[in-house]
Amino acid sequence: MIIALVGATGTGKSGLSLDLAERLAARGMQAEVVNADAMQLYRGMDIGTAKLPVAERRGVPHHLIDVLEVTEEASVARYQSDARTAIDAIVERGAVPLLVGGSGLYLAAVLTDFRFPGTDPARRAHWEGELAMRGPAALHAELERRDPVAAAAIGPHNGRRIVRALEVGDLTGEPFSAGLAARERPWRPYRQFALELDRAALVARLDERVRGMWRSTRCAACCRSASSGASRRAGRSATPRRSRSCAARSTRRRPSHRPRPSRGATPVGR
Repeated sequence: MIIALVGATGTGKSGLSLDLAERLAARGMQAEVVNADAMQLYRGMDIGTAKLPVAERRGVPHHLIDVLEVTEEASVARYQSDARTAIDAIVERGAVPLLVGGSGLYLAAVLTDFRFPGTDPARRAHWEGELAMRGPAALHAELERRDPVAAAAIGPHNGRRIVRALEVGDLTGEPFSAGLAARERPWRPYRQFALELDRAALVARLDERVRGMWRSTRCAACCRSASSGASRRAGRSATPRRSRSCAARSTRRRPSHRPRPSRGATPVGR
């Protein structure tokens, strides 16, 4: 059984996943986290993504973090393959896979019977040219004529998705909505929990997160500066020293948030 923890940025998914892993461990079941945040796939993007440092993961194995260079392009198809491979390996080890993140398309690609038709550069170029000349409303009307279900699901403003739906229809001879229907079927049994917070509380938490990121960045800069200065002092130890302001910030007590699913969050899946 896959357990999926989903929700907006700042709702406490990472913290809850660690709490859940520890609770399962107390019952004799191991758990491992599979990242479902598209930005956390990238190495070097630690601050802006609030990526959990290894030291703060409480010994819980994490997968699909820091697997791409920033010059590489992430794709849902590749993520689906990598995530499902990781989940199958976790299950083979007798552990519980925790799929954690807020990238909805990535989550759906793993949890449901999400399929990726091939692409045709010529057909894609044709419809992109039509989009540039006629606009999304005209192409949406064309899609509505061919595939009303897909047209209703996509809407008249998302030109990129309209182009893709028309391309898939040309390639497969089937309506794009056939693929949408497949997403109602689970890939493996799963339970999904959606985390929610009152908007005011969420904004306050995000503000504190940003301040914490700045503190961490400034602290790292202070330590690098101190280390550089120490290494230049002749005849003295080059052990890096933290600045007083850096040390003071690190010793401030921070409020403890114990994230939990909102009362309105309903398990979804089978």
